[in-house]
Amino acid sequence: MKKRLKIVLHFSKDTWDKAVICDLIKKYDLIVNILKAQIYPRMEGNAVLDIEGKEENIKEALKYLKQLGINVKPLELTIDREEEKCVHCGFCLPACPTNALYMDMKSREVKLDKSKCVGCGACVLMCPLRIIYLPI
Repeated sequence: MKKRLKIVLHFSKDTWDKAVICDLIKKYDLIVNILKAQIYPRMEGNAVLDIEGKEENIKEALKYLKQLGINVKPLELTIDREEEKCVHCGFCLPACPTNALYMDMKSREVKLDKSKCVGCGACVLMCPLRIIYLPI
């Protein structure tokens, strides 16, 4: 059975140079989408991944990452917004790295696809009405 999972990888100073994305694709037959990454040589870093594949392959891949010393956490963040107060100005659209916020061309309204949201909060800063927020 296929499964889809969003995860956050935390790389330590010792694991930043591991070719994990390549291994997830080749060894575990997963589809990997890098939603956000900030990894610098010889420093700590993070990557947000959207992975898809057979449930047993995902379980094995997560074990593999942990064996390498890479901290793995599920991504549970998503934004929320006060729909009734939105004026659909579109200021939030260019800030969204995953296109979770998009303009419906028929209705000319800004829509949110929560399945694409990684909870980065970039749109929160761009909203002039401050009606987009990260729930606690």
